[in-house]
Amino acid sequence: MNTELTEQEMRRALFGQAEPPAPVPKSYKHDIFLDVVVEEPIKAAKKKVSKRFTPRLKVTLRVGNEFEGETYEIIHEAHTLSTLLAEQEAIKAARKKFRYVEVTSVISM
Repeated sequence: MNTELTEQEMRRALFGQAEPPAPVPKSYKHDIFLDVVVEEPIKAAKKKVSKRFTPRLKVTLRVGNEFEGETYEIIHEAHTLSTLLAEQEAIKAARKKFRYVEVTSVISM
């Protein structure tokens, strides 16, 4: 028995008898482009985007420039859920203007 098969015999064994492809009608490119119509895209109506919930914490600070002197109470709003980050952000913002900063409270809004 012959163990060497030709490529055509292998293809017939794997894929079966191949049918000849149907003839494709010839078309010319200029025939295709005659029916093309260019239209401007339709602009979608703008929808109102509902405001998403942003977590906020209200940090109350007691600040001043004199040690044990006159103090002021300021409120800083932080857009985070972490109270530690909110405190740090508020202290950093208050230190730009005041020398002594004390955190009084952190309240969720």
